[in-house]
Amino acid sequence: MPIRAVVWDIDDTIFDYASADTAGMRDHLAAEGLLGGYESVEQALDRWREITALHWARFAAGEVTFEEQRRDRVRSFLGTPLSDAEADDWFVRYVAHYEAAWKLFPDTVPALDVLAADYRHAVLSNSSVHNQDRKLRVLGVRDRFEALLCAAELGFCKPAAEAFHAACDALALPAHEVAYVGDQPDIDARGAEAAGLVGIWLDRGGLGGRPELVRITGLEQLPGLLRADTRFGAPSTFG
Repeated sequence: MPIRAVVWDIDDTIFDYASADTAGMRDHLAAEGLLGGYESVEQALDRWREITALHWARFAAGEVTFEEQRRDRVRSFLGTPLSDAEADDWFVRYVAHYEAAWKLFPDTVPALDVLAADYRHAVLSNSSVHNQDRKLRVLGVRDRFEALLCAAELGFCKPAAEAFHAACDALALPAHEVAYVGDQPDIDARGAEAAGLVGIWLDRGGLGGRPELVRITGLEQLPGLLRADTRFGAPSTFG
């Protein structure tokens, strides 16, 4: 059966999260007077990312809520027992700097334009609807997607099959007629494949090394891949 819909990851797939996170945290730490506690901006950013990964894993495992993992990230980073309100206020100040750096990847809108007439589109993200809906609206592409599903509301995260099946259910399509595009080889591409979808790894960094996965290095390759059909042939076709 042909692919009839594309479900998208957001962060570091269509939205340049890494660049926005770096610029936003750099400006935030400078405004908060916290850069003096680190040898460099890069060291502070590395620490923030390490803490983010730690507490995000706790959220993904169902140990804490989305809001709790965010507060715990702030407390761990500052090494201070803040109240919920204080942690929330600190994070809100960070978000202001982060949002000022928001941008889509240059290939996002052209790919969506080319695919618009032939495929339905939805989003599945390991975040919250509140965050991602606003992000897509600010970036001007929310109307490109007929459904938006996120882990915080679903109650389970990618790579759980239930997350991918929820996206298929929202589109009223069987899994084999849906492609999932994301930047993480295991969480996105392999998780989608295990759930019965067609998983596509968007390897923007050109890492390679996963011949079992269907891989592209830019979204300009996606229309040709989808239209070739026949389950794409050999995964190595696009590098």
